[in-house]
Amino acid sequence: MSNSRALVGHVLVTVVIVLAAFAGCAVPQNSEIAPDDAAASAESGNTGAVETESVVLGTPGEILTSVADVVAKVKPCVVAINTESTGYDLFRRSFTQEGAGSGWIVSEDGYIVTNSHVVEGAESVTVTLDDGRRFDAEDVYADSLTDLAIVKIDEEGLPVATIGDSSSLRIGDPVVAIGNSLGMGISATAGIASAVGVTIETSPGQELLDLIQTDAAINPGNSGGPLLNAAGEVVGINSIKIATVGVEGMGYAISVNQALPVIQDLVQHGKVVRPWLGVALYTVSPDLAERYDLSVDSGVLVTEVVAESPAHDAGLRPGDVIVQFADDEVVSAQDLASAIGARSAGDEVEIIYWRGDTREVTYATLIEGP
Repeated sequence: MSNSRALVGHVLVTVVIVLAAFAGCAVPQNSEIAPDDAAASAESGNTGAVETESVVLGTPGEILTSVADVVAKVKPCVVAINTESTGYDLFRRSFTQEGAGSGWIVSEDGYIVTNSHVVEGAESVTVTLDDGRRFDAEDVYADSLTDLAIVKIDEEGLPVATIGDSSSLRIGDPVVAIGNSLGMGISATAGIASAVGVTIETSPGQELLDLIQTDAAINPGNSGGPLLNAAGEVVGINSIKIATVGVEGMGYAISVNQALPVIQDLVQHGKVVRPWLGVALYTVSPDLAERYDLSVDSGVLVTEVVAESPAHDAGLRPGDVIVQFADDEVVSAQDLASAIGARSAGDEVEIIYWRGDTREVTYATLIEGP
């Protein structure tokens, strides 16, 4: 046990699990996305559930004959987003900062998907539709952990993009990125899916999961725009580009299957409701287990337990190694994050763990994350 505590003391970066991983939680095409706030719905003119379906070319799953057809199908559903915020120079004098990004219409009554970093800190957000009409955002709901946001405008009868299944995307499949590149209006670039299921650390302890890597050019202003498959279906949300000398063609999009549960929470609740256990974790490897004399060579080491959290109430302590959560075997920190994300606040789950040389069982009731 003393060796386990020593490892806890030497872990440089630990993460309190507040991010639920949504891998595999795809929402079926034409699924309903509707706010649950009746008053807000009445004020915005929303009359109920909205189906996500294309109103332009083709049918869901139909492979289109050219990039031009893909663009023609989706371009009416893509918007330019412009923002203004206040900045300060070295002498603390204020000035107006302008920003540009992209988005795509997810429901006909004015809900638009974009990136959180596009609208973060903005004091005004303006949306320009493909037909040139401009709207000031009524509401903006953002989730920085997943870099996703919803912008709401006051308009009805908008064209809606078809949502695809990003899990079916293969390395080498053709993709098209559409967006407000460099703030100069909607344009398109084409390429392939260079990799799928990519994880990138965006800041210490924070990762974007299940990304699609593409060599389709993604430039400033493309953020938040859709990445499309050959059927003109949205399979990703353009988010990141690696801009380093000697690196070319490495742009990343958040997979739509990963994004949809977050999008639905933002539309329905204005925030993401995440189940929470309240632990910081470190993945156990055979080398680590041997070095610190752990009883098991795989699982997740608890490095911190938040006071008055479900983990604390369940009796977990730093140095415990979790090997099973509910019915899911746990061999990495991401496994546990995914298992937590697959549950709901209020669920009671069985946790199997090792404390020293003893295999223990406890139960925790998950709560909504702080």
